[in-house]
Amino acid sequence: MTTSSETEAGPAPEDKTFPYRRKCPFSAPPQYAAMTERDVSQVELRGSGLRIWAVTGYETIRRLLTDPRVSASRKHANFPFYFVAPPEYRTETSFIGYDGDAHVRTRRKAALTFTHRQVQRLRPRVEEIVDTHLDAMLALTPPVDMHRVFSLAVPMTVICELLGIPQDRHDFFIKHGTALLGGHSSTAERQAAILEVNAYISDLILAKRREPGEDLLSRAIADYEASGEEYTDRDLFNMVRLLMNGGHETTASQISLGTACLLEHPDQLELLRSDPALVKPAVEELIRFATIGDTAVPRVALADIEVGGTLIRKGDGILCLGLAANRDPEVFPDPDRLDITRGSRKHLGFGHGVHHCIGADLARLELEIVWSTLFQRIPTLRLAKPFDSIPRKEGAVIYSLWELPVAW
Repeated sequence: MTTSSETEAGPAPEDKTFPYRRKCPFSAPPQYAAMTERDVSQVELRGSGLRIWAVTGYETIRRLLTDPRVSASRKHANFPFYFVAPPEYRTETSFIGYDGDAHVRTRRKAALTFTHRQVQRLRPRVEEIVDTHLDAMLALTPPVDMHRVFSLAVPMTVICELLGIPQDRHDFFIKHGTALLGGHSSTAERQAAILEVNAYISDLILAKRREPGEDLLSRAIADYEASGEEYTDRDLFNMVRLLMNGGHETTASQISLGTACLLEHPDQLELLRSDPALVKPAVEELIRFATIGDTAVPRVALADIEVGGTLIRKGDGILCLGLAANRDPEVFPDPDRLDITRGSRKHLGFGHGVHHCIGADLARLELEIVWSTLFQRIPTLRLAKPFDSIPRKEGAVIYSLWELPVAW
């Protein structure tokens, strides 16, 4: 992680363990160049000493993510955790960590809320939320930390409404989401965050049973009870915790990093301003170019698998590096150039296969509305400090900026 103090005192010593630092937020770590030549490389996971396989090739990653011999389950001994999970929660996740029928069955409980049709029905409300938070930001005296007052606030408001979580809990979930995914917390802090969030959601589940509403959690409780399937409250709160983290931290990170990317590429920003119809391809290109979930796809081999002449043995941990794949020149010509007219959906920003991000359409909608509205309402928006001096979330599960100081 690059902190404010590190920025002032100079860069931190180079850490040779994985994940590596990006020299620029919009480019891959320099170590990726050699790794890309091999497609599969063994690296040491920082903080654990675990040796795992890092995979960089676009087609190789796509094959692995659809291979039944590769598991998303956190129960395996060599699963590439970035931190030590509390023992009572290590084997318990929502559908993101399930395989096969268990994954299909549990994912289905949430999927109907995130269909393309259902998400598009949210457009008027998301537009209202974006305008409301822009009003609040414009009421402040610049410079303003856009990440705190806008990027985090918009997706948090949306996901809280979908799940039926009171809006006064924003700070609680932002704090704990940062502890879990931000990359700077100790193992004890991450474990405490898991336990505190689970305790809150357990109480919320009890409240929704007593007084159900028109929200995802209430519907999930009703669906479970009507189906006759065996389930526990942990099934529910693991799903809620997953959707909370995935529904606000990822989108908030993409809003801030993508906005900074446009401000640092004024030619592309001018294209977007001159042709608002480019916002859809711009969203896809910014997700590809400023990949936030580079190391967010961990897996474990269930059998020996040969990949490009390299043998990944049964039980070995695997990390599929989305940033490297999204810069594959065979898939994306001139990949290190931002081109908002490219608009390719081939990127792996939302993963691939059965674990493709359930909230992809919602994230696209929010990003489209944000970047359409932001630069229309604040045409003079600019960074309030040099981009290189803004602290970045190095080593985080979800890469982004710790702050985004802007003025207008």
